[in-house]
Amino acid sequence: MKVYISADLEGITGTTAWIETELNTQDIQPFLKQMTKEVEAAIEGAIAGGATEILLKDAHDSARNLDISNLPVNCKVIRGWTGDPMCMVAGLDESFDRAIFIGYHSKGGSHRNPLAHTLVVNADVKINGEYASEFLINTYAAGLHGVPVAFVSGDVGLTEEIQTINENIITFATKEGIGSATVNVSPNLTIKETKILVEEAMRVDREALQVKLPEQFVVEIVYRDHARAYRNSFYPGATFKAHNTVEFVTDDYYEVLRILQFLT
Repeated sequence: MKVYISADLEGITGTTAWIETELNTQDIQPFLKQMTKEVEAAIEGAIAGGATEILLKDAHDSARNLDISNLPVNCKVIRGWTGDPMCMVAGLDESFDRAIFIGYHSKGGSHRNPLAHTLVVNADVKINGEYASEFLINTYAAGLHGVPVAFVSGDVGLTEEIQTINENIITFATKEGIGSATVNVSPNLTIKETKILVEEAMRVDREALQVKLPEQFVVEIVYRDHARAYRNSFYPGATFKAHNTVEFVTDDYYEVLRILQFLT
């Protein structure tokens, strides 16, 4: 079984303030260690559940966050950004059996995590009229290749969203946001439960995990800066919507990933 893992930081146990997510600050150091431990737990669970090959994508900020010194020999890791539209799930293709997302977070526009955002902090993304999370964007990206998402860890707001999309996807809630604060479970509990639940997720029927892609995508990128929205509306096929939105309509989800790559 071949498994893909994408790891972010804002949904890792404990992260609460932006400075705790910025590389080369002292504040980030404990959370890089926790991120690594949560990813290692997911890898252990995947292998216990039958995974024979794993591709890991470091998918936060610089994409150079994880300590990879203890990765097993059957795990490869992508560090840095490839620059292609698959972005946080770069390298994922139809050869994978399932995907796992670690440390993901609530969507931009949400009050459920003080670090909530989608791709960038200076714009929000809507798909078909609803605010879109990085979970949804990357789940659809995996779906382009027929690969289901089996397990996701992150804040309570995200896990609740996932249950409305496909209740068969196994989740674990690391924290709940309240204003500028977070209420977190024990970091050790996250590590323990991640390993157990990922192993369980490896045995869920693939078809039950699939998320159907919509037939059409109306993408809205809502910027904080109206001038940037106007400039970016000259992207091929895009239109400007007053006062600060770029709209793009397509039935090809890869084109959604492409515009997000260039305009966020």
